[in-house]
Amino acid sequence: MSKNVAEIMVDALQKAGAKRVYGIPGDTINHFTTAVAKSDLRWIGVRHEEVGAFAAGGESYMTGELSICAGTCGPGSLHFVNGIYESHRNGAPVVLIASDVARTESGFNFPQEVDQKKIYEQHSHFCEYISHPSQARRIVTKAAQAALTKKGVAVVIVNGDMFTETDDDAMDWEVYRPQPVCRPSDAEMAELAALVDGADKVSVYAGIGARDAREEIMAFCEKVKAPMVHTTRAKEFLEPNNPYNVGVNGILGNKAGVEALEDADLVITLGCDFAYTQYYPEAKKIVQIDIDPTHLGRRSAINLGLVGDAKTTFAALTPLVAPKTDDSHLQAQRKQWGEDLKGYDNEGEESDPTLIHPQFVANMLDGKADDDAIFVSDVGTAMVWMLRHLKANGKRRFLNSLLHGTMASGMPQAIGAKLAYPERQVIAMCGDGGLTMLMGDLLTLVQEDIPLKLVVFHNNTLGFVEMEQRVEGLVDHYTTLHNPDFAKLAEACGFAGWHVEKADALEPAMDAWLQHDGPALLDVHVNQMELVMPPKIEASQVASTALFGVKAVLDGRTREVVDLLKNNFLR
Repeated sequence: MSKNVAEIMVDALQKAGAKRVYGIPGDTINHFTTAVAKSDLRWIGVRHEEVGAFAAGGESYMTGELSICAGTCGPGSLHFVNGIYESHRNGAPVVLIASDVARTESGFNFPQEVDQKKIYEQHSHFCEYISHPSQARRIVTKAAQAALTKKGVAVVIVNGDMFTETDDDAMDWEVYRPQPVCRPSDAEMAELAALVDGADKVSVYAGIGARDAREEIMAFCEKVKAPMVHTTRAKEFLEPNNPYNVGVNGILGNKAGVEALEDADLVITLGCDFAYTQYYPEAKKIVQIDIDPTHLGRRSAINLGLVGDAKTTFAALTPLVAPKTDDSHLQAQRKQWGEDLKGYDNEGEESDPTLIHPQFVANMLDGKADDDAIFVSDVGTAMVWMLRHLKANGKRRFLNSLLHGTMASGMPQAIGAKLAYPERQVIAMCGDGGLTMLMGDLLTLVQEDIPLKLVVFHNNTLGFVEMEQRVEGLVDHYTTLHNPDFAKLAEACGFAGWHVEKADALEPAMDAWLQHDGPALLDVHVNQMELVMPPKIEASQVASTALFGVKAVLDGRTREVVDLLKNNFLR
């Protein structure tokens, strides 16, 4: 019995493991949405397609399974672009069904016609048209396989009239998900082991590519007395219950994480593609191990580049190296890591009941959130407070836009995470700038009955941008935001909201917010004059901030300079 292309596609997506489709219906996908309505797939109607792509990416990042977006013609499909780019860079297996005008009008600049392939092939692993109804299952299956095995986005482009074409669908195409193991050759492993044996102080710098290798890394670190530094994306996987962990490198990192790399004779980067070259150790031996050979040496000069998956390679390496007895390098960085953690706790203390520092909010949230909570943050300062002040325990999950660095990803990605794990507490840590960019989809929480928890760090500014301008010695421009009372906004949308302006009112409001059954928003006015302090403060940074002070005073903004000093340097 023949089926139309829309029905074949929906069946293929379900067999590939998809459970939800995010999008907005429209003329060129009406037959597709009809097929979805007759299936077990759940349609999640969003108010902006970008939210749909973020949400699909949030779901797929958390589960490792397929999710779907569907857009109608040029305008609808184009709205997905930023969220699709974010999902692709995050490694989330998402399939976008990008519809186009009818084939009879294609090529004549028909209204809403767009060359979807030119747009999407630059940020997808697979991007193809269904050119004949007999290709429908084959193309969709190959798209799903590319998304799942290569970890990213695949795009299927369909002309609107193609959905109604029929086929007997006789060929049973399937998705295959092989899991090969890979490590360097014996000769390369021997060379690596010799480098380890020849170094007095070894440090490991592990990234998201080493997410499955925590036990193997710890065994290696124990044998050679090495501290482990991790990237921000690897926090949830490598930090918990790891006695060799000393934190994070980079501008968002901590002193021990920076010094563990600077002080080592040999640094082994494992599954790590950290982009900022200024934070790699200078004039030291660096070995890079990555599953992708094109990543070798692209961030920093290295002494040895090897291809292998982290788990298999480190399991093979540890028996080859001689044990070390001098643990002074490890203990020095562990001591500093303890001091770094105390510093984060101290930053969260609030002695002034009329003022709320954002670290105070984050520390309280860390203590009150569930042990298996899922946290998703916007970029900017909200991301910093998550990464520095929320503890990873092996059960909690974390998601930030660390590779694409896009505003407004927090709330939408948290929607996808909550739909994937309805029984778990999911918390979106939102900046006021990020939330207001896609604020219309607060209505989606009510319409789709999604009991998400949102906390808004309400500082009336694009905080991270303002900080960047000030640290460069500039007077900040165009960063001020005029915001509503977000709690009242939540209530107007149909769900619960709390508004807090003083520190002594935060705890009861946070308790009520977390215990509320449905979607809920906690609007917290936090200190606007908050700098994100780097792990090491260079003289140039102090000089630049001082230069801002001089310029601000000359500009008649003396009060701001006083507040900046009081709230960051005189605490």
